[in-house]
Amino acid sequence: MGECAFCDVIAGAVPAQTVLADDVAVAFLDRRPVFKGHVLVVPREHVPTLADLPAAVIGPFFLRVQRVSAVMPAALGCQGTFVAANNVVSQSVPHLHVHVVPRTKGDGLRGFFWPRGRYDSAAEAGEYASRLRAALG
Repeated sequence: MGECAFCDVIAGAVPAQTVLADDVAVAFLDRRPVFKGHVLVVPREHVPTLADLPAAVIGPFFLRVQRVSAVMPAALGCQGTFVAANNVVSQSVPHLHVHVVPRTKGDGLRGFFWPRGRYDSAAEAGEYASRLRAALG
């Protein structure tokens, strides 16, 4: 185990339900999702905050965020997504990560209060990850 939990996920040292992985970013299910299917998109390069992300990587990184957000409604049956990133304050892991959260009208999410849940099992998490991987092609 290294100093950064997300670097460990990227390196494969910590298991995760990965939905996208390429030379720019890795996207995987949040272990404590706001709603099931909640994805974290992280750059492969360790950078603590958005301000630290090199300018040349901003566009390619956010294309991955956009892609995950775009497939989520068809993959999970949600109506839309919530996309957010914390920088330092409320950033539980000091490695840039963008939350892509499936949303449905009336789902109960209000403002910035994020009630966290859990998957019923690793198999259920795997099913959500599989559906997103399939939608991402």
